Amino acid sequence: MQSTRTTGSDFAALNRQISEAGLLERRPAYYAVRGAVVAAMFVAAWTAHFLIGSSWWQLAVAGFVGIAFSQVALLAHDIAHRQVFRTRGTSAVVGRMVANVGVGMSYGWWMEKHTRHHTNPNHDELDPDVQPEVLIWATESALGRRGLAGFVNRHQAGLFFPLLTLLSLDLRISSIKALRRPGMKRRGLEAGLMALHVVAYVTVLLVVLSPWQALAFFAVHHAVFGVYLGMTFAPNHKGMPHPTGDEDYLRKQVLTSRNVNGGWIIDAALGGLNYQIEHHLFPAMPTPNLRKAKPIVKAYCLAAGVSYEETSLIESYRQALRHLHEVGAPLRAS
Repeated sequence: MQSTRTTGSDFAALNRQISEAGLLERRPAYYAVRGAVVAAMFVAAWTAHFLIGSSWWQLAVAGFVGIAFSQVALLAHDIAHRQVFRTRGTSAVVGRMVANVGVGMSYGWWMEKHTRHHTNPNHDELDPDVQPEVLIWATESALGRRGLAGFVNRHQAGLFFPLLTLLSLDLRISSIKALRRPGMKRRGLEAGLMALHVVAYVTVLLVVLSPWQALAFFAVHHAVFGVYLGMTFAPNHKGMPHPTGDEDYLRKQVLTSRNVNGGWIIDAALGGLNYQIEHHLFPAMPTPNLRKAKPIVKAYCLAAGVSYEETSLIESYRQALRHLHEVGAPLRAS
């Protein structure tokens, strides 16, 4: 998932500007600090868990654990894109430790899925992130939906945030399904690392909490984790155009992506994914360089006549929910 090269002169010229500005260079000091901060959050969350002991106040700790897990997942995202380490091998080793052991999801499955997304963002047939599953993102997908699926899709705009509470479980179920496929690379290693996560997680909960408290902790933790991740990724492409596949690299990436404006708090909370246009054009660009690349990319797109979409965080959710509502219209009319 490194920066894609293309023979198209539009992207080649932009890529040259970005490269000459030094924005594709690694930022080891930044990731050392960020990694330390995320690790401190992770350790602090579990330290609080042990110090508080068997108490329903643990539900507050569970919420913080969900936030910490989200930041770990965002760091794993950067590692997967080789923003942190130059070589594929080192990125894979560290990525599996962070994703499989730290978060409990398959690094290999996510890499395969996310690479397909980056190659064809928002493409109805080629992007797994817009395939019709619980939610649908294209009007054509509404045809033939009946029963519970039809009910959900009729009201999917209103159900979007509640459904995000199940996203963490979905990531784990999808990981397990992927690991059962024979073609999956390093299946045994990935399964073993995920099993280590599960054993450690269950042990840590049951050593301190009663079974009912542990179940409640699990529910709150994974609900917060799912909502956080969903609210981080939803603004990026939802409600943006769905391409036909004939577009060149520059337009395929820019026209399907949306930036979210904000200061350093938004940058930290969303892991830099609020610069989605720059990230999709240059996937291997370190997160702190995305902000610096933005004015260069924006000016270039405007000069080339390519629409550059940016909005506030709240408005990005409005646009995504509006799109969900419109897509479900045929079901409400039937």
